[in-house]
Amino acid sequence: MANPNKALTSARFSDLTPPLSQPVLEALTREGFEFCTPVQAATIPLLCSYKDVAVDAATGSGKTLAFVVPIVEILRRASAPKPHQVMGVIISPTRELSSQIFKVAEPFISTLPNVRPMLLVGGAEVKADVTKIEVEGANLLIGTPGRLNDIMERMDILDFRSLEILILDEADRLLDMGFQKQINSIISRLPKLRRTGLFSATQTEAVEELSKAGLRNPVRVEVRAEVKRSNESSSSQQITSARTPSGLHIEYLECEADKKPSQLIDLLVKNKTGKLIIYFMTCACVDYWGTVLPRLSVLKDFSLISLHGKMKQAAREKALALFTSLSSGVLLCTDVAARGLDIPGVDCIIQYDPPQDPNVFVHRVGRTARMGRQGSAIVFLLPKEEAYIEFLRLRRVPLEGTNCSDEAPDIIPKIRAAAKGDRDIMEKGLRAFVSYIRAYKEHHCSFIFRDKSREKQRKKNLEAKRAAKELEQKQKKRKAVSNPTTPVMRKKTAKQRRAAQSAEDADELANEYRLLKKLKKGKIDENQYAKLTGTEDLL
Repeated sequence: MANPNKALTSARFSDLTPPLSQPVLEALTREGFEFCTPVQAATIPLLCSYKDVAVDAATGSGKTLAFVVPIVEILRRASAPKPHQVMGVIISPTRELSSQIFKVAEPFISTLPNVRPMLLVGGAEVKADVTKIEVEGANLLIGTPGRLNDIMERMDILDFRSLEILILDEADRLLDMGFQKQINSIISRLPKLRRTGLFSATQTEAVEELSKAGLRNPVRVEVRAEVKRSNESSSSQQITSARTPSGLHIEYLECEADKKPSQLIDLLVKNKTGKLIIYFMTCACVDYWGTVLPRLSVLKDFSLISLHGKMKQAAREKALALFTSLSSGVLLCTDVAARGLDIPGVDCIIQYDPPQDPNVFVHRVGRTARMGRQGSAIVFLLPKEEAYIEFLRLRRVPLEGTNCSDEAPDIIPKIRAAAKGDRDIMEKGLRAFVSYIRAYKEHHCSFIFRDKSREKQRKKNLEAKRAAKELEQKQKKRKAVSNPTTPVMRKKTAKQRRAAQSAEDADELANEYRLLKKLKKGKIDENQYAKLTGTEDLL
């Protein structure tokens, strides 16, 4: 029987060379896997043949199974390990992704009677992990770099001399999140004669450096989705390589900041029966919208779930499990849920704020249209951010424009009324505003995402300060003439100037926070607030 799913190849797992063992094939059948995705068909035979691989594949392409199956096969061929003899290590950037890999691997590892897997992630007491390893042993470690490195430093009982394989999943994210030191420490404790697999949806210079340091003559595997684009000047079609799944339709909505909440509500109402994920810039923004949206009568029947990195581990796991179990609902989250997570049945991704790191855009939208399914995504952009559209297209991310809905309800008055009537909403709104401004200023694409109104106000402030400083210096010169013992002022170093600029930025944000409080309390009106913050152009 031919394979009906376009995301899969015609290659069956049972046809791969070298052949997979019968217990693994039976486990694949039980889990509903018959045909391979392109990345699985290319990678599994290489790892099973003891080759190092560097895999660059579109998100949602089945990378997890591409390394789980070879690990099980490699460990099956090895002699039965002792309780504390570690044969394999899998490193991933987040707790959620590590937990997902562990769950995917369990049915296959269970076919190995003498191999015990161990999940090692933060959020729980490290002593509990140490005790469990001491009592039960561990042969395959799956976890985040921080906890894995901590365990390796604490536990001399673990023996890595016979390690067969190391997997680095979402390698670019591992480096972006600042885990280079821990990864280097982990690799330094492992034998050089091992198999290594490096998996990522985006290749960066840092990933290239890691590949050179940790892999020996790796085979490079690159799998891209194909996208048909109509040629406007003729009836012909050209096929281009895309970094996003082929079944994904991405749109951008260009609208003013004060229209974004209404357009968001309109999208949610129109997709009431769907399963959606909304991405925000910061944890404080998730907290704010997670409090505001349930107060709106139009969303009273919606299941709204919040998830971000500052939540306790148990709360994060509960939120993710609840959303995964729902057939329809809305997940409000930060980029903690942007990588690798395979949440079934996600219909649409809404990016209320574009990500700080443009590489994350691909991972966000990759939570839908997985494994050949259809899905949609939309990103909200301000008119001044339109350059981001061409920027994404140059990075092989195809997207189309869409118009603001005329049917969108005006919910701003309701949000303001909720903030006036509930101090918790007001406080969360203030924190969300300040965190958003800070995050916006630190955007990686600062040439696109810059606050022009704030720049205008900053220039006014600088001019006023320069004028005051010049006047002060003139007065000091006059005093110096009359008093020769006055010390000469030295020019500030670049470091001192940067420190002064950072202090000025902090003062400016603190001032805006105070003014926003006055606005919320009614001590000043919106016109006064705009004048004092230099945002008159936005009114």
